[in-house]
Amino acid sequence: MGAVPQLDNEQRRAAWAKAVAGRRERAEVRQALKQGRISLREVLDSNSEAVGKMPVRLLLEALPGIGKIRARQLLEELRIAPSRRVRGLGPHQRRRLLERRAPHSS
Repeated sequence: MGAVPQLDNEQRRAAWAKAVAGRRERAEVRQALKQGRISLREVLDSNSEAVGKMPVRLLLEALPGIGKIRARQLLEELRIAPSRRVRGLGPHQRRRLLERRAPHSS
């Protein structure tokens, strides 16, 4: 790995603002999922960089009726690593996830 680049104050502020915006967007997506305003399919089909960086575990925990334990069980059943992020899901993993969560993914 290379050295961490040295950022000037303006670059540091821009990076901080981008990180905050990404966290805010991921929180809004999780809340919308929990409230049923968006579907799992919509989230998985999103082209958002911020959503792509969301861990699948947190995505599952945001689904209605799914907590930390059930999310972990689903990840094991679907053979998805606990550290996997949404953008890192393969086509088979996405399909299995949507099939498994069909009532909540329409």
